[in-house]
Amino acid sequence: MSKFSSTSSYTDQKSLNFVIPIVVLLFIGIIYMISQRADGNFVAFILIGIAAVTTIYWVSVFKKMLKNIKPKYTAREAEAKNWVYDLIKGENQFVFVAEVPGPDDKIMVRLIDGMLYVRGSGGFSKEIQIEGSNQMKIADFKYRNGVLTLRIS
Repeated sequence: MSKFSSTSSYTDQKSLNFVIPIVVLLFIGIIYMISQRADGNFVAFILIGIAAVTTIYWVSVFKKMLKNIKPKYTAREAEAKNWVYDLIKGENQFVFVAEVPGPDDKIMVRLIDGMLYVRGSGGFSKEIQIEGSNQMKIADFKYRNGVLTLRIS
């Protein structure tokens, strides 16, 4: 199993959404302290302006960071990488065995030009290239207890 997941970037994005308001509040506090310590009104106005521009700059930097964060794997890609199936090659036939979610009426299997298309419930959909099966057809289809077994000849 990969140590990177799609949820790690999501939590990073949520934590950055939490950091932006903290940074804004910190700069507002600095602006307030500067305005209280300034001797003249003109100096306070300039310092407040500089602090405000700095705040706007850092907020825009944090927003750019949020836009650039992309998950290494989407949930669907991670699911596809973890899906395990067996393809057993015999004389002039293949046996394909895999776990597929859903009741039997939701299972759809097609073999078109050497590509096996498997669909189940809950948006489950996989494609598997089977070398040497271009002229073959699905001869037997069994689905029991979540396990799909196909004989391709």
